[in-house]
Amino acid sequence: METAGSWRTKKAHLTEQACELLFHVSALKFGSFKLTSGKSSPFYIDLRIVPSYPEVFDKITDMYVLLIKNEADEFDRVAGVPTAGLPIATLVSYKLRAPLLYVRKTAKNHGTQRAVEGVLNDKDRVLLIDDLATTGSSLLDAARAIRSQGGIVAHAVVLIDREQGCVSNLSSNGIKLHYLMKVSQLLETLYRKGLITHSEYQSSIEYIKHEQI
Repeated sequence: METAGSWRTKKAHLTEQACELLFHVSALKFGSFKLTSGKSSPFYIDLRIVPSYPEVFDKITDMYVLLIKNEADEFDRVAGVPTAGLPIATLVSYKLRAPLLYVRKTAKNHGTQRAVEGVLNDKDRVLLIDDLATTGSSLLDAARAIRSQGGIVAHAVVLIDREQGCVSNLSSNGIKLHYLMKVSQLLETLYRKGLITHSEYQSSIEYIKHEQI
C-alpha cells in the first residue's frame, strides 16, 4: 500500500493510461444505447471486449489489483458480478492469490441450486468486482445473494463510475464503491487528447450532468 499522496498521483497516472487503452480497443462508443439499468445513453463503455486483447486485459487487471491494495484490501474472497465482471474477477483473484466466487444472475434449478458458486464460509468478507457501475443495481443483486448465504459485503470495485447514482445507492446499502475513474474523467481526458470530437464530448457531459440532477 502506498501513502495517500503517492496513491493519488499513481491513480491519476493510471487513469490517463486506462483512458488511452480503452480508446485504442474501441471500448467507448457513441450513439444511442440502452443500459442494463434500463436507462438510455448517448455513449456506451464496452469493457466486455477487453479480454479479447490480452496485453490490454493484463494492464487493466493490474490496475484493479493496485486499486484494491490501496483502497479495499480487507477481504477474504473476491466475487465476480455477472457477466462482465466474471473474467475481470477471475484474473484479479489469480493475481491477488485470493479465493474466487462468482454470482449467478439466477440460481440454478438443479444440483446445489446455488446463486453463489465457490466456497463461501459464514462471515467471510467478500469483495465485489465488476466492470463499471451505473445505478449499482447489479452490484446490489450480487451483494444480496452473498449476504443471503452468510457472507459480508462492504466493498465493491469497478473501473468506471458512470455517475448515475451508484455511489449513493450502494452506500445506503452499506457498500463503499471504489473506482479508478469517473466517466466524466474518461471523457475529459479523451477530449483533451483530441481523441473524441467536441460534439461527442459535449453531448455526453450534458447527459451526465442531467443524470446527476
